[in-house]
Amino acid sequence: MNDRHRITAILPSSDLDVSAAFYARLGLEVVSDYGDYRILSDGRGWHLHLTLSRGWPARIEDNPFGLYLYVDDVDAVADRVRELIIETGAPYLKPWGTYEFSVSDPSGTLVRVGRAA
Repeated sequence: MNDRHRITAILPSSDLDVSAAFYARLGLEVVSDYGDYRILSDGRGWHLHLTLSRGWPARIEDNPFGLYLYVDDVDAVADRVRELIIETGAPYLKPWGTYEFSVSDPSGTLVRVGRAA
């Protein structure tokens, strides 16, 4: 793997502290803080940038963004955010062949966490 060849999502956040705390529960930590812009990483390949966007979104349900976090131990991550899981009984095997669950971040971004079954 070449660390210089990768893609990183940049997500708007109406409250960087609240968003960073949410993503910390999923396993990411702030590695750089530039005031209105924060860089998060899990140290193993996940990278996420958060940018302050006050008032974003006007309505949570209007946020069109989503992330998919691939992880080996889906159940361990689910245990850290169990009360936030959107679907009853998740994680579970989906018809398309992944074992996953979904949560919504504080700004309404859909976050799916899973692995190929």
